[in-house]
Formats: sequence, C-alpha cells, structure tokens
Amino acid sequence: MPATSYRVLLVSSSEKLNGHLRPLLYEHSCESVEIITDASGARRKILESPFDFVIINAPLPDEFGTKLALDIGSETSMGVLLFVRAESFMETNSRLSPLGILTLAKPASSASVIQSLCLLQATVERLRRMERHTANLEEKMEEIRLVNRAKWLLIEKLGMTEPSAHRYIEKTAMDRCVTKRSVAQSIIKTYQT
Repeated sequence: MPATSYRVLLVSSSEKLNGHLRPLLYEHSCESVEIITDASGARRKILESPFDFVIINAPLPDEFGTKLALDIGSETSMGVLLFVRAESFMETNSRLSPLGILTLAKPASSASVIQSLCLLQATVERLRRMERHTANLEEKMEEIRLVNRAKWLLIEKLGMTEPSAHRYIEKTAMDRCVTKRSVAQSIIKTYQT
C-alpha cells in the first residue's frame, strides 16, 4: 500500500522556521507545502484549496494565531499544529488541546516536530475514516428512506402488504442485479404523482 501524502499550509513569517520545517515536512509524506505569512492570507488560501493540515507559527503579523487555529479546528477537518513561545505554551495548550489542536513550544527540537507531525497525520487519517463512515451511514439511511417510500407507494397504489412490498423490492433487485435503491427509485418514478 503506497504511503499517503499530505498537503500542508505553513502559516509563518519566520524564514528561519520555514527553512527548518520545509525539509522535515517533505521527509514525512508531505507532497505539497505552501507558505503564507499571515492569518488573513491563510484564510483566503484555505477557501481556495483543501489542505490536510495547517501549521501556524505564532505570533503572526496580523494576529497571534490562536484565533486562526480555532477557526480552522472548528470549521474544517484539517489537522492543526500551533507553535507558540515557551512562556505562553501552558495557557495556550490548555485552551486548545481539548479542541483537538496540537500545540508545540518554541524552540522545538526536530524530534518534537517529527512526533507532532506523526500525531497530525494520525489525526487526519482518523478524521478521514470517520468522514467515510459518516458518509456510508448517510447513504444507507437515504436508501432506507427511498425503499420505505417505494414500499408505501406499492401499498397505496397496488394494495400490497408491507411484507409483500418489501419482498417485491428485494426480489426485483436480485432478479435485475441492481440495488434496492435503484428499484425503489424506479417505483417512486412510476407511481409518484
């Protein structure tokens, strides 16, 4: 199975940090790293294209960076890592970690950064699995609603019982090698006025 690659937005006005992080990111499955120097530019960039995670180096020229981290963390499924000065780490981390935002004190060792990247990647993969699971559940619920609607149309229009309408939909789906959803849609199209 090929390794997953990630798109990263690095929000930082520090050339030194950017120069240090970029090679680490590429070494750890980050196929694309875009650098933006301020929060307003980051917000625009996020609206334009999707990223897997965002790394913010606080403070930023136009805001500290916690509001940006909170906005991204609450409005998207992107992983967020916020670098803060050591003196504000405890307070910032205690506020943001319950919301799923990783915080790292500066200066950070390469090992700490790599560990944080691994945590971000694991978080992103977990969110992706949850999103797929939710989409599957929503799809199944929609199929159940369609089948139920089709069954009630068969009951109303053809005088079938609920069990016979259900059997009819299942048998038709098997005989035609199609899904129950497809059969239900056809019944709805035929009998709905």
